[in-house]
Amino acid sequence: MTGQAAAARVAKLEDNGVIEGYTIQVNQVKLGCFIHAFITIIIQSTHHQPYLTFIKTQNQYIINNYKISGDGCYLLECKFPSNEALDEFLGDLNNHANYKLSIVIKK
Repeated sequence: MTGQAAAARVAKLEDNGVIEGYTIQVNQVKLGCFIHAFITIIIQSTHHQPYLTFIKTQNQYIINNYKISGDGCYLLECKFPSNEALDEFLGDLNNHANYKLSIVIKK
C-alpha cells in the first residue's frame, strides 16, 4: 500500500468517526522534567532514628533534609522523575513518619 492510499484510508476512518483523535505520551524523565516537592515530616515520638535511617537509602530523590521547628520535625526537599516514584516514596515514608506534601507549581 502506498503512503497516499494509507493516508486516504486514515482520512476515511476519521471522517466516519472511527478515529476520534490522536494523543501522545511524553516520557517526562527523558525530557528532564521532575516533580519538585517539599515534604513536612511529622514524627509523634522522640525516636527519629528509623526515619533518619530510611532517608539515607533515598539519596536519588532527596536534595535536602532540614531539621525544623514549627509544624513538623523535618522538611524534605525532593525531586521525583514521576508521580509513580513520588507515590512509592510516600508509601515507604509512611512506614516511618506522617507527612504533609507540597508540590512546587512554579519557581
